[in-house]
Amino acid sequence: MNLQEYASYDGLGLAELVKTKQVTPQELTKLALQGIEKVNPSINAVASVLEEQAEKAISTLNDNQPFAGVPFLIKEVVLHAEGVPHSMGSRVAENAVMSVDSELMKRFKNAGFVLSGTTTTPEFGYNAATEAVIYGPTRNPWNLDHSPGGSSGGAAASVASGIVPIAHGNDGGGSIRIPASCSGIVGLKPSRGRVPMGPYNSEALNGLAIEFAQTKTIRDTATLLDQVAGPDLGCYSIIQSPEMPYSQAIQRKVRPLKIAWTTETNSGAFVDPECIEAVHKAVKLLEELGHEVVEARPVYDEAPFSRATLNIWTANIYKMIVGAAELTGKTPSRDNIEAAIWQCYEYGKNLKASALLEAINTNALVSRQVATFFEDYDVLLSPTLGTLPAKIGELNADNPNISAIEWTEQIFTYAPFTNLFNATGQPSLSLPLAMSKSGLPIGLQFTGRFADELTLLQLGKQLEESAPWKDRKPAVHVGAEVVAEISTI
Repeated sequence: MNLQEYASYDGLGLAELVKTKQVTPQELTKLALQGIEKVNPSINAVASVLEEQAEKAISTLNDNQPFAGVPFLIKEVVLHAEGVPHSMGSRVAENAVMSVDSELMKRFKNAGFVLSGTTTTPEFGYNAATEAVIYGPTRNPWNLDHSPGGSSGGAAASVASGIVPIAHGNDGGGSIRIPASCSGIVGLKPSRGRVPMGPYNSEALNGLAIEFAQTKTIRDTATLLDQVAGPDLGCYSIIQSPEMPYSQAIQRKVRPLKIAWTTETNSGAFVDPECIEAVHKAVKLLEELGHEVVEARPVYDEAPFSRATLNIWTANIYKMIVGAAELTGKTPSRDNIEAAIWQCYEYGKNLKASALLEAINTNALVSRQVATFFEDYDVLLSPTLGTLPAKIGELNADNPNISAIEWTEQIFTYAPFTNLFNATGQPSLSLPLAMSKSGLPIGLQFTGRFADELTLLQLGKQLEESAPWKDRKPAVHVGAEVVAEISTI
């Protein structure tokens, strides 16, 4: 098997080759490492290579694991693995190494993945681009002048470029869906509580954040969710289980759905005409597939919601920086924290507990308003982003002239459709259904009712079959004869 053949498969496809002894896990790992060597100098998506951990993982595989032998990468924030770097994209956390696996990491291993490296993240995950000072900018495989998104940008670039078919990511304001949109891959944010956050997080970002992964295909997404979903020991609450495994549900034709669609933002943020056109084309396709499609959107009070986002994020940035400093013994300062993130740290440090409680309550009220909207609709369609993927440097967290308030506003002006569903906890799926005239991916966001990933995945499967994206290849790809080089620095 060569790199071109390797990168043509999704995760389940590679696992089937292992199961039928057409290829060994060792060979797949070697190919993944060759892929890193080939494309990472251009995209800068892989932060560390873990050959020793990969060898250890291979020795524990068994035939009952659905992804047995499939190379896998984890993002260096929130989830952690024993003996693996966990920089959180920050110089204050540089050289931090965790001593145990988090619960989700255990489940990834039990699914058969071979941990082969870690991916880049913006500092403490608080950016819609991935350009942390500690790593340098991560670049979009479709066009190296652009960002692959954030905060799971290293993961998305790794999947899009063919290094691995699946990579871990997490989402506290769009951080799975934004890079999925920018990079032309599948990105599901599961419902709050669907995937375990323990044992060291109760509800990350006070319930805004959820862990999962980015993939190339719906079947990989569905099968992976089957493997990792479910409560961990001592979790706050247990979310309702699906009526059947997701991997089985996607084999059934989705029922005719009532789908709302919008290209308008609640904040009034600009939406690019190409993103609007992509939604209109999707509406037409959905109607052709037999769904009822209606222009409508949930409405809520933007000002208190934006303030709640600011307060929850800055309070948690402060907590994360304090925790990172305890891990490494370093003192947080402007010398080891980027300018905008330092402003968030200071803002969070001075925030009153009552303001944080008010923010949590605001999000609860917004969740109830949005839930009322979803009584009438199965799914809401929108663009994932308001614009095409940002150019490198446009979302610069080391800008000394920006406040915490301005930084938060900049992120969610760029990504005005994603953050609402972190507050409500609903499942939300970005699908790579469109391309811009300039050759950049445009993701469309499909959001379902709380705990109803099943409907989203069935719809995603139908759309994947009607408008397939799997065989699209970016300029920087492990299977390419010639890899594009950086044109601007």
